[in-house]
Amino acid sequence: MAVDYPEVQMYIDGGWTAGSGNRRQPIFNPATEQVLGEVPVAEITDLDRALAAAARGFAQWRDTAIETRTRILLQAARLLRERAATIGQIMTLEQGKPVTEARGEVARAAGIIQWDAEEARRAYGRIIPVDTQSQLIVLREPVGPVAAFTPWNFPAGSPTRKIAAALAAGCSIIIKASEEVPATACELVRCFADAGIPSGVLNLVYGVPEEISSHLIASPVIRFVAFTGSIPVGKHLAGLAARVMKPAVMELGGHAPVIVCDDVDPVVAARSCVSGKFINAGQVCTSPSRFIVDARIAEPFTAAFVEAASKLVVGNGLEPNVQMGPLANERRVQAVQQLVDEAVTQGARVRCGGQRPAGRGYFFQPTVLTDVGEQSGLMQIEPFGPVAPICAFTDLEDALRLANSLSYGLAAYAYTHSAARANLLMRRLEAGILSINHVGGSVVEAPSGGYKESGYGREGGSEGLEGYLVTKRVSHRF
Repeated sequence: MAVDYPEVQMYIDGGWTAGSGNRRQPIFNPATEQVLGEVPVAEITDLDRALAAAARGFAQWRDTAIETRTRILLQAARLLRERAATIGQIMTLEQGKPVTEARGEVARAAGIIQWDAEEARRAYGRIIPVDTQSQLIVLREPVGPVAAFTPWNFPAGSPTRKIAAALAAGCSIIIKASEEVPATACELVRCFADAGIPSGVLNLVYGVPEEISSHLIASPVIRFVAFTGSIPVGKHLAGLAARVMKPAVMELGGHAPVIVCDDVDPVVAARSCVSGKFINAGQVCTSPSRFIVDARIAEPFTAAFVEAASKLVVGNGLEPNVQMGPLANERRVQAVQQLVDEAVTQGARVRCGGQRPAGRGYFFQPTVLTDVGEQSGLMQIEPFGPVAPICAFTDLEDALRLANSLSYGLAAYAYTHSAARANLLMRRLEAGILSINHVGGSVVEAPSGGYKESGYGREGGSEGLEGYLVTKRVSHRF
């Protein structure tokens, strides 16, 4: 059953609000280009209310028993699972991904909350033996109120990573979710509110990114900054945090290489790569996006890749059997088209796709190119779209050089059945996330994060709480 798009509001100090001003931004359905609703734009007075609330909320939440915090978070996870079907449809309306993907994302978000709630119980300190007259104690305490900023490509997953880690560690949080996909974040926050989160502990705002980030990060209330998004914006926010010596976690962009060795079945490997490449229309920071294939199997790999990509059903994510939805906005369509056109003018060959189909919506065909030059923009710039450049190599060392040649270092992939090659690739690929013989995504049990300009800090796993905790050494002499 179809759901209506809900009214979008901010959540400040335990209440829903349209904000103190009259500024609004339209919200578009990327599959139809129709306006779904409006998102309120926070004014400075709204941000100051959120900061004051977060300060009060932290003072209460940090001293709340871990048993109580865990119970509230687990209840939020249960509510999120119960509401997954409805929230998934809302996500598809505003972001475009197929509704099965959207529901799966909501379910994974619930898993993140559950993991962090349980992991917080294991954020132990320790006692260090010294002598009978003194003690050395190491305490792990919540760092304080958090300012978090999340993008549009995973409307439930990205905010949940920040919210769950902050709340589990005992921090309060102000999160600025994306204005392009705001209703999903509203429904996520509603689950925490309905689970009994105290007023001020969790606050949700929307508005002009620069206005919000500059005001929140500079505030003495905020003690930690968490961001997922592009490298240029990440550098800017990291600079704002550095000016006031605030720690941060930065999960930034990538341009993930895929090295395919000649000891694998090229058809099986190609089909596996297609299954990961076109998830969320390629709008994933860990998306496999540079395919570096041994020349001895490059053509059968490419043929199988093209065949699988050409068969993908593209359309409105609410329609049955759709496998890939639209891009998020007109900007993404133009950016992807520009990269493809530039590659073609430089000699690349389009094997399938290559353009925007006729009709409404921000769609782009699943696209495969070969003969793409190493210096082409498509090989240098994260496409963040359904485009797969394939190039051949004759020497594994050259493949590694090409894979590591960029300033990115978020994710990488490799296909080989050789234990020796797998060991070499594990040691030599410069990426914080490496998958071998599959294109797996993030998991709650293990950390995710990048090398080089792809950011610092980790989300997920036991490491995911690190940034939200501060370590205090206590020397106690009797």
